[in-house]
Parts: sequence; structure tokens; C-alpha cells
Amino acid sequence: MSITSRKLTQEQDGIPGWIAHPNARGRHPGVMMLHHAPGLTGDYKINASLLAGLGFTVLVPSLYNMLGVPGDHHLGQGAEIQAKHGDADFLRVIADAWRYLAARPDTDPERTAVIGHCLGGRLGIPFAADTPKLRALVLYYATIRDEPANPMRPRHSFDTAKLIKCATLVLYGGRDHLTSNQTQLQLWQSFIAGGAPLEWHFFSHGNHGFAGPDSAGFQPELAQRAWPLVTDFLQRVLCEPAPG
Repeated sequence: MSITSRKLTQEQDGIPGWIAHPNARGRHPGVMMLHHAPGLTGDYKINASLLAGLGFTVLVPSLYNMLGVPGDHHLGQGAEIQAKHGDADFLRVIADAWRYLAARPDTDPERTAVIGHCLGGRLGIPFAADTPKLRALVLYYATIRDEPANPMRPRHSFDTAKLIKCATLVLYGGRDHLTSNQTQLQLWQSFIAGGAPLEWHFFSHGNHGFAGPDSAGFQPELAQRAWPLVTDFLQRVLCEPAPG
């Protein structure tokens, strides 16, 4: 399938980031990818292009740029940026990015999904809870800790996961050093309590960041194993007729 994959800028496009889409006319299912703590790294551009080749319009917003942080690369800056911007700031720009994607003439606004890695996975949970029109959510090793809510993060994922109504696919590793197995179990229980469709994959030897080439925990064999799980889920939930 012929696709277009290119950089987006605030000046020319109204939003900074990356877009990939089929060149075929018509409205396609839309996917928004929320990047990990290192920012919009090159693997997102590759994965966006792969998804576009499967028929999806894919937006990867540069959340840090949208928050006013300059630059094309933010490796090593994630913790500092998150210390200055709470969830309210991030969710505001994520909502702006989703509206941009949904309003595109090549996107079907009734068939949209979010894929979040690490930081993006954690933020994807409250965004999905607040966005009932979202059809699907994919979480790669969402960075969640069993800690009290605070002014920067006023709603815990254990609480917001129960509010999600869309189908969700979750992928975690047993050796995740940021989100313990016990915390993963608590999150699973929250999703179950919410009652929405849930698919959960646990790789006992998986690290945090197993799918990210820029991560110290990168495990290419697990990245390759997880990818078809994700594409199959998206095709089933976004491309097949909605039940009922």
C-alpha cells in the first residue's frame, strides 16, 4: 500500500510531531501514538509507517514540543520535563492532538485508538477514561507506581482504569523495574472491575522498554512477538464491524 510519512510542524500543520497515512482516498481508522519518556524517537516514525501500510492514519504528537519544550530530540530530558508539567498539562495537549487526528479528512473519527508506551501508556489511561468516543487502547509497559495521588498526578491509574469503556490491550514484562508485578496485578484488577473488553499479555522475562530500541531494556525478540498482537488487535477492534 502506498503511504505518506512525514514530519509535522506547528508552523505548517498546527501541531508538531509525525504523521503517516495511506495515500488511498477515504476515511481510515485513526491511531494516535503517545511516546515514551525519551520523546518522539525514530522507532515511532517506523511503526507509524508500518501501521499506515496496514490502512491506518497514524499521528505521533510531540508532546514535549506541544508543552513548549524546543528541540527534535529529548533523550535524557524526560524526568526533568515531567517534573515541570503535571498530568493536566499532558492530558490537555493529548486531547488537542486527538482532536487534530479525528478532524482530518482521511480519519474516521468513530474508529480511533491510542497506543502508549511507558509515560505515554500511563497517560493513555486517564485520556481513555475521559474520551468515551475512543474505540481502542494499547498499553506497552505503562509506567505506574503504587503511590498516593499528588498535585502533579491527582488521579491514580488504579482508579481511572475502572472508568475505561473501550477495548484495551495491555503488555507488560515480569522484569519491569518501574512497574512491579504486584502493581501490574492491581492494575489488571482495576481493568477487570471496569468490565470493558480486556486482553492482557505478560512476558515473564520482559523488561521495561522491551519494544524500544533506545531503551536499556530493549529486547528485539519480544518487540517482534508483541507487534503482531498489537496489529491484530487494532484490525479486529477498528476495522471489523462494531458488535451490536
